[in-house]
Amino acid sequence: MPLDYENLDERTRQFMLQELDLDVSRESLYMSPRLNERGAENYPSLLRVALGRHDDAWLADELRRGGCLEAFEQRKTRGGGFTTAKVTVTAPETLAEGEFNRFYVRGLCARAIEEGITEVEVYRGKRVKQPRPESQAKIGKMIPAKALLEDLRESPGVEPALGLPPGPNSGLTIRLP
Repeated sequence: MPLDYENLDERTRQFMLQELDLDVSRESLYMSPRLNERGAENYPSLLRVALGRHDDAWLADELRRGGCLEAFEQRKTRGGGFTTAKVTVTAPETLAEGEFNRFYVRGLCARAIEEGITEVEVYRGKRVKQPRPESQAKIGKMIPAKALLEDLRESPGVEPALGLPPGPNSGLTIRLP
């Protein structure tokens, strides 16, 4: 089930697509190591279609349907070595939700800035069974739109310094106040 993106409309989608174009032009679009060769080839265009017309659930379905993810991955062990493990069945949802949400947050921040809105509000866009205390503490917080946008632009594929979005499956996103 997709996140509930309260401000996902045509205007926000245009800013999301501009953010995608920025990453493509900078050659900084995050490419998950879980994408296989076909996935790496198709992901940018699938993401573009999702941002322009669909949502994270559609993107996850397309990644799964297209066989875009590796079947196995290397994982570190506690002893410092590596082991081979199956990629989780929820990997398409995790990747799609995380990246669609990042572009939604970036697009909405860019929109807010253009509209003269200086802060955006954190809210839970998806119910989770066991919310993390650190995620719960962020709900209702106001965050400077410019700082959040810059943070996300500079941290593709890694947890941003401002901690938003706060990692996979948190269910948190932002809205205009």
